[in-house]
Amino acid sequence: MYTFTQKKYLFMFLFIALLFLGACGSDDDSSSDDSNTSGENDESSEITVDSDMGEVTVPANPEKIVAPYNEDTLIALGETPVAKWAIGESIQDYLEEDLADIETIEWTLPLEQVLSIEPDLIILDHTLDNYEGSYDDYAAIAPTYVLSEEETGDWKVRLQKFGEILGKEDKAEQTLADYDEKVNQAKEELDETLGDESVAMMWVTGGEYFLFEENRHTANMIYNEMDVEVPGIVEELGQGGEAWNPISLEKLSEMDADHLIILGNEDDEGIQALENSNVWNNTDVVQNDQVYYLEDESNWTNNGFVASEQTIEMFVDLFK
Repeated sequence: MYTFTQKKYLFMFLFIALLFLGACGSDDDSSSDDSNTSGENDESSEITVDSDMGEVTVPANPEKIVAPYNEDTLIALGETPVAKWAIGESIQDYLEEDLADIETIEWTLPLEQVLSIEPDLIILDHTLDNYEGSYDDYAAIAPTYVLSEEETGDWKVRLQKFGEILGKEDKAEQTLADYDEKVNQAKEELDETLGDESVAMMWVTGGEYFLFEENRHTANMIYNEMDVEVPGIVEELGQGGEAWNPISLEKLSEMDADHLIILGNEDDEGIQALENSNVWNNTDVVQNDQVYYLEDESNWTNNGFVASEQTIEMFVDLFK
């Protein structure tokens, strides 16, 4: 039989032992939780995606993205690049509302400039020959994703790929849905204001005339999504290739569009030549006063959600 004192010490011993075992269990659980949390963080800290150069592992939440000439896509997904595309002083003006305070990076992507930016993700177009460095050069600086030819050429496909890379698939899908709704609304308005009248678009720069083919930049959306009538002079051009060839002033005398949108600075020598050409001034589109001049061509000559959205709004407004 235990005495009262012995029972008291035995009870204290058992109580301390239980506390010790409980603490050990708690530590084990905590370690297990920490281990699981660490594993989850490791798993979510980067993702592996297929690129035009094979599989590449990229950070899941990059903070400093360099994606020259693809800033439109980043903005559509709510991302801000660390630097924006430029050719000398020329930039994509239509994006300046979002990128006014962002430093520029030359379109050839100079290695020294890329190094100074210290990006944690680089996204390049498939035409790698346009860049100063090689793929290996950029991959040595930061994880580098190379877009396929399809992703480079089709902004909708590109948007979905960016959504995958940046973990914003839902945002990409919602953006595309919003775009489709905007196109449908524009079609309804144009059915009433424009009907089956044809429209041509032309960029005038450096004294030369670039008529938009059906698939050139935002003309693809205007003709093939909003179903605007294509004039004969544009149909004759066929599908536009990578090179955009100018059209002669003499050929423009055959302009048969009901409406013509001219993009370019009014002081450009090409526009001055048009205004001084008797042949041009006798075309029906001029005689009917259906020529519309717009100074900023940047959204019209780009492919992307933001460019398309701005072009739709401007196009619809012209014919109200």
